[in-house]
Amino acid sequence: RNPGDKEILYGYHSVFEALKAGRRKFESIMVNENRSDKRLQAVTDLAGEKQVAVQNRSSEELDQLAGFGHHQGIAARVSAFPVQSVSALLKLIEARTEPFFILILESIEDPQNTGALIRTALCAGVDYIVMPKDRCALPSAGVSRSSAGAMEHAPIFLATNLSVLIRDLKKYGAWVSGLDAGADKCLFDADLTGNLGLVVGGEHTGLRPGVRKACDFILSIPMETHITSLNASVAGGIAMFEARRQRLGINSG
Repeated sequence: RNPGDKEILYGYHSVFEALKAGRRKFESIMVNENRSDKRLQAVTDLAGEKQVAVQNRSSEELDQLAGFGHHQGIAARVSAFPVQSVSALLKLIEARTEPFFILILESIEDPQNTGALIRTALCAGVDYIVMPKDRCALPSAGVSRSSAGAMEHAPIFLATNLSVLIRDLKKYGAWVSGLDAGADKCLFDADLTGNLGLVVGGEHTGLRPGVRKACDFILSIPMETHITSLNASVAGGIAMFEARRQRLGINSG
């Protein structure tokens, strides 16, 4: 990603949340010339406050801009999403006085799953989200839309090597737990308080051997069915909210 990179955001939530977050540079916002509703008006009003140009476009033009995605009559030409480096993450951790909670996405390739995990992470009180630079659905217009715009507010960091990152996190007192359906230790028996790294493995390969070995614990979610595993975003959501419950000191009984 270069500073001058541009992309097309599309859909109400993605464009509106990106405007609110103020982390991207907006070149222009394009709305359907034959459509008028409260949501489009909310976007144009906020764009006016932020001095962003709004242009009318035909439905066909918006279809082309959005790659025929479901654009809801709105698209925007914006700068690339501002991801950060692992070195920036470690500086933030070093300066913290309270326990941190990091979500690590390990080879999540489906933008739908990535978007859902990002949205859940913000709702569950995750402080930082880390993704590998390769073999992962990186922050994009599709991921932003899948997250209903939540990605626009998320602190996302890219790592070259997740195993090295996990070892670095341990230097700051973190316990790192990975999710795997075949693990012997139950998620609900684990201590998820304190400095925590939670690793959610890919849809097809799960946790890769090097990442699995670097984790302190491998946890599973108990199930009462012959189905052997959950969707990655569902499993990650359950684990994140179990961590939130414990970190808030809420009694499960």
